[in-house]
Amino acid sequence: MFSVGITVPKLLPVTGTFAPAFGAYFVLLALRVSLVRQSTHIVIGDQGSSSDKAAASDAKPPSTAGGGNNLLIAARSHANFAENVPFALLVASFVEMNGGDRRALTASLAALLFLRIAHVEFGMKAKDSLGWGRPVGSLGTLAFIGGMSSYAAWLVKSYWGL
Repeated sequence: MFSVGITVPKLLPVTGTFAPAFGAYFVLLALRVSLVRQSTHIVIGDQGSSSDKAAASDAKPPSTAGGGNNLLIAARSHANFAENVPFALLVASFVEMNGGDRRALTASLAALLFLRIAHVEFGMKAKDSLGWGRPVGSLGTLAFIGGMSSYAAWLVKSYWGL
């Protein structure tokens, strides 16, 4: 293979290595939502028509035991991933661009991938959506974002004269 023009170095090899795995899991979660929507014939929302919601407003939320509201579980699993992972990858990219330790970044991103999978597979999909993976995944993700944000700030502290 030959190149034409200027050779550009790989700018984010660590973050770029994990992006396909996070992307693949995102696609899996999105497909699960689509499959549940097809099987339940609910094309928008998560519980059917607004009259159904009005009738159920006085009732307690549906239990997820024995199948429960599979669409709600699938949709929230996907949405929660979409709410947290892009920001986590962005902060990891800042760390990598500013010279963060690649081994620490690799280990941290591997842990984040585990945490996000545990959140859904061993948390949201567990009985009543209360499996061990839910608090571990949720709190672990917050710790990752807080830790990586702090590390990113520490890496550029000289910019602020510190």
